[in-house]
Amino acid sequence: MMFDRKEWSRRDLLSRSLSVTAGAVAATTLTSCSVFRAKKENVERTRFGFTTYQWGKDWDIPTLINNCLKAEVYGVELRTSQSYAHGVELELTKPQRSEVKKRFEDSPLTLVGLATSERYDSPDAEELKAAIENTKAFIKLSRDVGGSGVRVFPNSFHKEVPREKTIEQIANSLNIVGAFAANYGQQIRLEAHGNIGELPTLRVIMDRVDQPSVRIKLNSDKRDTQGKGFEHNFKLVDDFLGDTLHLHNLKDKEFPYQLQMDLLVKMGWSGWQLLEVSDKVPDRAKALIEQRQIWDRLLANSLKA
Repeated sequence: MMFDRKEWSRRDLLSRSLSVTAGAVAATTLTSCSVFRAKKENVERTRFGFTTYQWGKDWDIPTLINNCLKAEVYGVELRTSQSYAHGVELELTKPQRSEVKKRFEDSPLTLVGLATSERYDSPDAEELKAAIENTKAFIKLSRDVGGSGVRVFPNSFHKEVPREKTIEQIANSLNIVGAFAANYGQQIRLEAHGNIGELPTLRVIMDRVDQPSVRIKLNSDKRDTQGKGFEHNFKLVDDFLGDTLHLHNLKDKEFPYQLQMDLLVKMGWSGWQLLEVSDKVPDRAKALIEQRQIWDRLLANSLKA
């Protein structure tokens, strides 16, 4: 489906930006210059961020920046799929891409990257080729708007295809897009998603990947606690971790968020922990603040340990 240019022309982007400038400026003023220092300094510890997914699906860029600043969240990953109000999709022109980049650079909010749904498991050669080419296009888009990487999926085993063949196909595809990403200063973030996304399997895939730009993106899934337990599974892939991971509702007791935080802090990981949630809440901006506060306590506990 083609992007509807009427939905987001450059002029429309600017006008929508101006309509909420007062609110964004107010939020920035409240946090003072320390917010800009938090963004610009070389932060040596892990940070809390936000993925637009469901909670941010209908937030355009100015609203997204404003809500994140009010929640004291300084990193954002933009989900792509042609249905997000932020409008950052492949069809953007060069001037529009520059405008998006400037919007984030002029704010305390870091554009961490793009979360695509491209995957490399299809037995269909044309689908696989399309996924690789689309990934290359998203790599260019991420570079153009100021992001540092692109999320991709492994994703599924298929009954008619031997598991080893699918694993090899995914690894080969990652080597292709990884080499391309390196030329643009981007990271390929392979998320633990789908039935191939179990951490032991991702380790097998990464052992076949020779591109350092390809890294694993943890997905805070309770299945990661199975087998020999979370810490064992975590350590299978900790050498391959990229600079982002996904969190979900931090109130969920079925996933060991504190243990994950402890392990990340212990290894000195300084990436972005990005909240990706779809839970129905009456006030998403307020819920984002609550999630950030829970995360702050988890981090404080780990730093004291």
